[in-house]
Amino acid sequence: MKTILNIIWFVLAGLWLAIGYFVAGLVFCIFIVTIPFGIANMRLAGYVLWPFGRTVVYDRQAGCLTLVANLLWLILFGWELAVAHLVTGLLLAITVIGLPLAVANWKMVPLALWPLGARVVDR
Repeated sequence: MKTILNIIWFVLAGLWLAIGYFVAGLVFCIFIVTIPFGIANMRLAGYVLWPFGRTVVYDRQAGCLTLVANLLWLILFGWELAVAHLVTGLLLAITVIGLPLAVANWKMVPLALWPLGARVVDR
């Protein structure tokens, strides 16, 4: 079932979201200071490309710098990504087939808000 959902997700939302995250990650990697944000975006790109069967685990020992960087991320970029995921989820929830995809999109909102210190792992 997760393979079917991943294929539908890839066609309807995953490819375009992943391309956006990947391009943003490349832009962030241009400057040395923003490389951690670029790496976080690359992680997000991989997760939004094929999300079913995977989950996010947060490292509670990440430290103070991760908290500061996440706050900076939230102010500059995170809230826009979270709104994009909320709106995309609402659009996908219009149909019955899109309901699981909408739920998956809404589950990505916390990761879009706080990407640093998070790892994507298989279930």
